[in-house]
Amino acid sequence: MTTEPVLAIRGLRKQFVIHAIGRRVPALRGVDLTVGAGEHVALMGPSGAGKSTLLKCVWRSCLPSAGEIWLRRRDGGAVDLAAADDPAVIEIRRHDIAYVSQFLRPDCRRSVLEVVGRAAIRRGLEPAGAGAAAAAALRRVRLDAELWATQPVVLSGGEQQRVNLAAGTLCPPRLLLLDEPVAALDSGHRETVFGLIAGLRQAGVAVLSVFHDAEAVRALADRVVIVRDGRVAAEGPPDGTLEQAAAA
Repeated sequence: MTTEPVLAIRGLRKQFVIHAIGRRVPALRGVDLTVGAGEHVALMGPSGAGKSTLLKCVWRSCLPSAGEIWLRRRDGGAVDLAAADDPAVIEIRRHDIAYVSQFLRPDCRRSVLEVVGRAAIRRGLEPAGAGAAAAAALRRVRLDAELWATQPVVLSGGEQQRVNLAAGTLCPPRLLLLDEPVAALDSGHRETVFGLIAGLRQAGVAVLSVFHDAEAVRALADRVVIVRDGRVAAEGPPDGTLEQAAAA
């Protein structure tokens, strides 16, 4: 018996408008894509192909121009993120979706522990338990405890990336969106993050990621989707699909 995918994208289109010159720029041109529970689908392709735009449409920081983005929620209900209103999107982000971008937006007023703790509260944890959850998440990404009281702005790029990962994964979501989550990490910390992502997938979390790193894709992904010019150009298991993309 087959189960409904956690994420089902149908005919997704996104067009940006450059108002100063009256130009319309298509970023997504009719993408169809599914991700099942416990499946990791990695998006690959050249810069400007539309990979990050696709993630942002799912996260709804970009409003799609057309198409559907169906999310199967924890309670079994389904919602079209492309049509959901802002209060519904906020509620879905609290319980069902997490997004980890490549870059942290440092908050100069708060410490690392406070930044991750506030993320825990946004994900529905009570304030009394948010600090402990934040500390556990920071340990999982191996960020030294002596850095927890510092402000994120003073951290290195790799340390900031681990703060982002701690904040995005402290409460396992239904769907995890990752945009180049290991780009700034050294080999030791990459392996730690690989293990964290793999553990979430094994726990049933659906993962949709953007990578340029073929090594990371081979280590983590069940399926690769090659995106070119806003369209799905190929998809399949990592090895064969990566070889196909390289030969194209």
